[in-house]
Amino acid sequence: MGSTGSIGIQALQVMEANPDEFEVEVLTAFNNSDLLISQAKKHKPNSIVIGDESDYQKVFDALESDFIKVFAGEKSIAEIVELDSIDIVLTAIVGYAGLLPTINAIKAGKRIALANKETLVVAGELVTKLALEHRASIIPVDSEHSAIFQCLTGEDQNPIEKIILTASGGPFRGKNHDFLSKVTYKEALKHPNWDMGDKITIDSATMMNKGLEVIEAKWLFALRPEQIEVVVHQQSIIHSLVQFQDGSIKAQMGLPDMKLPIQFALSFPRRLKSEFERFDFLQYPCLNFEKPDTAIFRNLDLAYEAMRAGGNMPCILNAANEEVVKAFLNNRIGFMRMADVIETVMQKASFCKQPGYEDYVATNEESRIVAKELISN
Repeated sequence: MGSTGSIGIQALQVMEANPDEFEVEVLTAFNNSDLLISQAKKHKPNSIVIGDESDYQKVFDALESDFIKVFAGEKSIAEIVELDSIDIVLTAIVGYAGLLPTINAIKAGKRIALANKETLVVAGELVTKLALEHRASIIPVDSEHSAIFQCLTGEDQNPIEKIILTASGGPFRGKNHDFLSKVTYKEALKHPNWDMGDKITIDSATMMNKGLEVIEAKWLFALRPEQIEVVVHQQSIIHSLVQFQDGSIKAQMGLPDMKLPIQFALSFPRRLKSEFERFDFLQYPCLNFEKPDTAIFRNLDLAYEAMRAGGNMPCILNAANEEVVKAFLNNRIGFMRMADVIETVMQKASFCKQPGYEDYVATNEESRIVAKELISN
C-alpha cells in the first residue's frame, strides 16, 4: 500500500533484487497514476488500486492489454488487503489514511510490514489488541523501530530497562528561533541523511517524526513513556538502542538506507544477502550524541504529552500535525507556528479516554477542522 511513495519505490527495488523470494500481488497508490501504471507494467501484479477515482479510466485503459485488474477508491484500498493470495502487506501509505487498510489487513490475519507510523499513533491500543486477537504479526519498517526489533530478537526473557531512539536532528539542528522563523519549506525538505517523502521530511525537520516514533514505540514494544528516550545522533549510523535491566546496551548500526529495514521486515526471520553498501568504521571515527533541543523543537514534548494523556490525544496530535504540515508545504503557515497550532488543537479538541474506532474517526475530523480554523486566522 503506497507503492509510489519513497518506501514503496524502495520496497519494489528490494523485491526486484530478490525475484525468487517475493512476488508483487497488489499495488496501491492514491493519485500518482503515471508511476502506478509504470510500476504495474514492470512488476505485473494481479491487481492495482488507484485511490483517486477520477483516474480510474486512464489507469484501466493503460493496463487493459496487460490483464491486470484495476480498482479505484479508498474503499477498494481498504478492502483489497483481505485477498487470500496476499501473504504480507507493506503499509507505506503516509498519514491517517493508512489506518483502516491496516486494520482490515490485521483482521484478515496478514503479516504487516508497518511503515505507516500513524496507524499506531492514532489507534495503538485498538490496533495492538486486534493484532493479538487475529494473530497478525507486525514487523516495523521505520529504521528506528526495526533497530529496536532487531536488538530484541532472542531477548524474550530479558526485561527492557529502556529504549533509546536516535534522531538525526534534521536540516535545522542547532538553529535558533529567529533563523527558523524565516525558513521555507524548500529548505526544510533538504534532509542531511535520509531520502524520504515530503511529509515525513517536514516532520523530521520539526522533530514531530521522532515524537510520532516515540508513541509508536510504546505500542510496538509495550513500554511506559519513561522507558523511551530520544538522543540526537547526527550521523544516523546507530539507528536505535535497547538497554536491559543489567545495564548492557545493544545497538543496531548501518549506513542510512531504508532498503535494509524494508528487506528485513519482508524476509524476517531470515536475513537475505544484499548488495547494499557496507559500513566502514574508519570512515566514521567519531559518532556524536546530544540532547534534543525541545525548547526550539517543541513537537517532541507535545508528542510525549499526548502519549501520557492517552485516549484519543495522540489522534488529535496527529490530525493537527498533518494539517499544519500541509499548510507549511503550501506557504500558508510559518515553520515555528506549526507547534503552536498543534498545542492549541490539543487543548480545544474533545478528549475521549477510551475511544473506539468511530471515536478515532470523529476525533480526526474534528481536530482537522479546528486546525484549519487556526491556520486561517
